[in-house]
Amino acid sequence: MSVNVWAVIRREYLQRVRSKWFVISTLGGPLLILLLMVVPAYFLVRGGQAEQKLAIVDGSNVLYERIAPYLVNEGLEVEEERWYPDVVTSLRKEATEGDLWGFIVLDELTLDTGEAIVYVTTRPSPIRQLTLQSAITRAVMEYQLERLGVDAEALLSGGDLSLELLSEERTSTEEPQFWVAYLGAFFLYMVILFYADSVMRATLEEKTSRIVEVIISSMEPWHLMLGKILGVGAVGLTQLLVWIVSGFLIVAGGIPLLVSLSPGLIPVETLLPALPGIGMVTLFVCLFIFGFFMYSGLHAAVGAMCNTDQEAQQVRLPMVMLLVIPIAMVSVVIVQPMTAMSTWFSLFPLFSPFLIWARVVSGGIPAWQIGLSFLLMLFTVLAIAWIAGRIYKVGILMAGKRPTLPELWRWVKEA
Repeated sequence: MSVNVWAVIRREYLQRVRSKWFVISTLGGPLLILLLMVVPAYFLVRGGQAEQKLAIVDGSNVLYERIAPYLVNEGLEVEEERWYPDVVTSLRKEATEGDLWGFIVLDELTLDTGEAIVYVTTRPSPIRQLTLQSAITRAVMEYQLERLGVDAEALLSGGDLSLELLSEERTSTEEPQFWVAYLGAFFLYMVILFYADSVMRATLEEKTSRIVEVIISSMEPWHLMLGKILGVGAVGLTQLLVWIVSGFLIVAGGIPLLVSLSPGLIPVETLLPALPGIGMVTLFVCLFIFGFFMYSGLHAAVGAMCNTDQEAQQVRLPMVMLLVIPIAMVSVVIVQPMTAMSTWFSLFPLFSPFLIWARVVSGGIPAWQIGLSFLLMLFTVLAIAWIAGRIYKVGILMAGKRPTLPELWRWVKEA
């Protein structure tokens, strides 16, 4: 690679990573995730930890043994209080003196309707309130089902549904996998467009300031374009890797902490298998690289042919609107990854970075289609580089009226 290209890469990379914006956005992303997700959940759980000691007055004489184990598993200290005429007054006194957080009164009406009265000294958190309600309702249902001779435990556990597909179609409707696939595709969309736009703005800035005339006198125009794309891409890759490592650290440290505080809050058995492993992270990074090269080449050509930022935004608008299609298709592709429509849309190179990710996470794509998609993206990168390089070579030194499509075609043929 030319020494001039390395010089441009080094300048573009160092200029951006040393900026305050890069440091703030790189460190601020993980901190924002920590503040918006982990910290509120942590304090929500901590709030529930204060709601611990609970007495149960079982006037029905059949519900306590069913409710107590469930509440103990949720971190509550449960004790049984026998029914007597002044039991509510006595327990009120204990609660106000700080010996109890509260108490539950169950009676014959609870057996019929599931209604119960919970006396507490402080308002329970929504999670704790749902826990209490679920425990009472489940205990009543178990009792009534056992009276009818039904296996209550098997029925209330959700039963078992065996699914046998008559074709090779595979779908993913599990919530954790759905959100990993959807948010990953949307994140790729945002990051790729953001850094491709940075390439366009850098090109436009040098063109409008006429600095490019001095630079082009000592190097080939396509070397300048290549250096800008690789330099900005290296910045994006650096930031992406920092975010991925930070995300793993947050997950590795945050989830065990929350689980230890409240085992019922996070279904670890379903959440952990849905988290991306090393192979998935590698795929994610590769999709970013190919997507960035495709769209940065197009944006570099836009920056070279335009004279103002307003013109550039108007020209790039069709590209942005085109990308609405894969983002709108993501949820459909996740649920039905093996349909012909999902396959063809995901193999279209400009859509592949987003839809291939969605199909892989949902578990509905053969390996050969992944390889084919990367091969098609590689050819598209080379084609865009060839066309964009010719437009860049002529347009970077042009000023005045924005070229028409016939003029652009003439540039490509004659450059």
